[in-house]
Amino acid sequence: MLDLVESRSPTLGSGRLVCVDGPAGSGKTTLAAALHDLSPGSVVVHLDELLEGWGGLGGVDQRLDPLLLPLARGVAGRYERYDWIAGRFAEWVPIPPTPLLVLEGVGSGSLRHALLCTVLVWVEVDDSLRLRRGMERDGEQMRPHWEQWMRDERAHFVDQDTRARADVVV
Repeated sequence: MLDLVESRSPTLGSGRLVCVDGPAGSGKTTLAAALHDLSPGSVVVHLDELLEGWGGLGGVDQRLDPLLLPLARGVAGRYERYDWIAGRFAEWVPIPPTPLLVLEGVGSGSLRHALLCTVLVWVEVDDSLRLRRGMERDGEQMRPHWEQWMRDERAHFVDQDTRARADVVV
């Protein structure tokens, strides 16, 4: 996959952007970590840190503007980190220009920033496995949030046509 990334022109100043998108619980974080390990100097940003809680998917593409638009000009970007425990945004996190930015999470492959995406990766697994992983990680008390999230992301992916636009499907 890194060969494909390197074969394409930079999209973030002199750097490149890999968006690892797909439904929650599908393995995006694991894949992003592997890409990071294979590409010294890369930076991974998890969209969980940009979402305004369980209902934040609808605004995530706009929340990416302060991160991606400056990087596209070759200068540092930033994002406002959401504190899931406090239920509010906390501090701004600076991201300097980097040879490779891996943006991982539901909504990372938004149409709003499609021209900045060097490679869009779609990761998927069966819904029952995703939900089981979610319950193991977050606890059974989070099931209603997960079930609503799964409906929200399904609608988001249809609206954004994310899977069909992917360069790589895992």
